[in-house]
Amino acid sequence: MAQLVECVPNFSEGRNKEVIDAIAAAISGTSGCTLLDVDAGASTNRTVYTFVGSPESVVRGALNAAQCASKLIDMTKHSGEHPRSGALDVCPFIPVQNASMDDCVRCAEDFGQKLADLLNVPVYLYGEAARHQSRRSLPAVRAGEYEALPDKLKLKEWVPDFGPATFVPTWGATVTGARKFLIAYNVNLISTKEQAHRIALDIREQGRGKDQPGVLKKVQGLGWFLEEENLAQVSTNILDYEQTPLHTVYEEVCRVAQELKLPIVGSQIVGLIPLQAVLDAAEFYINRDKLFILEEEHKVRLVISKLGLDSLGPFKPSERIIEYMVRSGEGSLVSLTLNQFVASVGARTAAPGGGSVSAAVGALGAALGAMVGQMTYGRRQFQDMDSLMRRLIPPFHQASLELLELVDQDASAFNAYMAALKLPKATEEERIRREAALQEGLQKAVGVPLSLAERVSVLWPSLKELVVHGNINCKSDAQVAAKTLEAAVFGAYYNVITNLKDITDENFKTSTQVRARQLLKEAESSAAAVLASAEGRC
Repeated sequence: MAQLVECVPNFSEGRNKEVIDAIAAAISGTSGCTLLDVDAGASTNRTVYTFVGSPESVVRGALNAAQCASKLIDMTKHSGEHPRSGALDVCPFIPVQNASMDDCVRCAEDFGQKLADLLNVPVYLYGEAARHQSRRSLPAVRAGEYEALPDKLKLKEWVPDFGPATFVPTWGATVTGARKFLIAYNVNLISTKEQAHRIALDIREQGRGKDQPGVLKKVQGLGWFLEEENLAQVSTNILDYEQTPLHTVYEEVCRVAQELKLPIVGSQIVGLIPLQAVLDAAEFYINRDKLFILEEEHKVRLVISKLGLDSLGPFKPSERIIEYMVRSGEGSLVSLTLNQFVASVGARTAAPGGGSVSAAVGALGAALGAMVGQMTYGRRQFQDMDSLMRRLIPPFHQASLELLELVDQDASAFNAYMAALKLPKATEEERIRREAALQEGLQKAVGVPLSLAERVSVLWPSLKELVVHGNINCKSDAQVAAKTLEAAVFGAYYNVITNLKDITDENFKTSTQVRARQLLKEAESSAAAVLASAEGRC
């Protein structure tokens, strides 16, 4: 998979559409960059741009945007609700796909140096790219904002990481760095700015100071008033949504607001959000409210409703969840139509082959199991089975998704092994390196079908229950599910045995062979048991 880095430059202009559009055009016109979102705020007088690309591309895109802004933004005339230090206030780089935090640190350093050289302006590094502990926090670097820069730049401890320690009135200073995915999240209140800020002080990690810390880790916050919406917001930056999830912030703001008798009227995502953050929130509400929701689409809708994410405008998942925007699926087997997949299997190529087909067959078997459960759940004549179906359906649903992933993983493992075969072997050192790559490739090629068989193994107990208690009209579907899952394990077994032949690690070979045989025997006996139970039902 190609490397993908996200860049989220924040420019100090949110009211002049011509300027906003010009900066957007500079980004989208950069080769290799995909502009995902432009979020302008009139009250904050700030626009957040979100784009992705390779590490090299996003650095070029950010530089092009900065050069454009330098001709159009004059900080001597700027005012707005949001803290800021410069025309390009902050420009973070975030790993998205096949990219590490170190890659993003290098992006920030490259961008910072080139920006300073291009515009002769001061640039600071923050976050994971910070070279001084005192500069890791963005609010710390931005303390005093633009107005404090003339004096701040004279201090030894605030010498820029790049560029001159000179105040540039029309530009100010830029902060760039690397960080985890930051969620800009605001909760709406019918209140005053002061009341919203009081809540922000209670919840943010910084609190009211060292002696009065807030309750939420890795959360920044302040309160402001949106004139264009005639309401206040507790505006937060969630710096680590795994440590402090989205729903935790919302629920805590609601709790404090309730104590103050202030109404919450929805919330707002500024920019984009990772899918996992939304799904984590969905799981919280599903568990808390004892809901039964399987489909990802429905989980996303639940969170939009629970948090009121569409309160200030439509929240379109396809335009706000980053994975939905960058997930093209091009080149993957599972993105093909059924006709295309069958043709691909039948083509004169070794992959996709039996391993990918076994994974696809297994996914279909699991999907059939989910279907039998769904055709039973919620129907009047089977309503006494609802609680049982709530337990039985999810394993099949989840397995169908995971087994689909193995379709491409099997082909990728095979292709990696074939690539190792082509490595040079002219010298002893090259032969050793090639043999190590071959053995690693073979073990991966064994691991995918073995994981397929292991994944199917956990479904047999549920399928045995399902065939007894499921909708009698779906008996044949349960029977097909049993034989399909058995066939998937059968295919996985023979893929494992074939690839084990050339593996030199005898311990690995023996233990894997034993486990594969166990899984095949279990599949044969379990499928037979399911079929026998089905025959016993009239």
